[in-house]
Amino acid sequence: MLESGCGGRKPTFLLGPGLPGSRAAGRSTDGESTRTLRMIVDLEKIEAIAERVAVGEGLTLIDVEIKGGRSNPLLRVYIDKAGGVTHADCALVSEQMSAILDVEDPFPGSYLLEVSSPGLDRKLVKPREYRYFAGRRARIVLREPLEEQKVFEGRLAGFDEGRVRLGLDDEKIAEFELSNISKARLLPEL
Repeated sequence: MLESGCGGRKPTFLLGPGLPGSRAAGRSTDGESTRTLRMIVDLEKIEAIAERVAVGEGLTLIDVEIKGGRSNPLLRVYIDKAGGVTHADCALVSEQMSAILDVEDPFPGSYLLEVSSPGLDRKLVKPREYRYFAGRRARIVLREPLEEQKVFEGRLAGFDEGRVRLGLDDEKIAEFELSNISKARLLPEL
């Protein structure tokens, strides 16, 4: 973990979410405090800052999320690139974002900034994640079954008009409404 003296904020970087020894590991999210915190924080502005920094360094912004409560907020930024993210990539984005966040101040008060790779088995939530990870193996669990089946594994084949496409092992393509997906996660391929 890297801590800097910039404006009392503590930028950190890791190569995987929730790693043992990280300040974020083992923390539970206080849903009420997080909802209140999100009302104060300009998340769209933070995402725009993260996107600008990532693209400027030849990286892809995967996600930005806020965890924790008022007393210990955590701003987590996931980045990626072909061939994988390095420790130096995370450090660079962390340092640049910290400086910009200090100036533009879309996040009042102190917080912990964590920049990380998305991980080998990251969860999938947003449409842009299904598009970005097209071609990767994934496991999708549905709320309501499709042809009496709720769990599907295969290769992501994209996202279009609110529907996730998944290439199944029998070479068929299944489509799922995003709203019917209860959980989705990448499957590690080594």
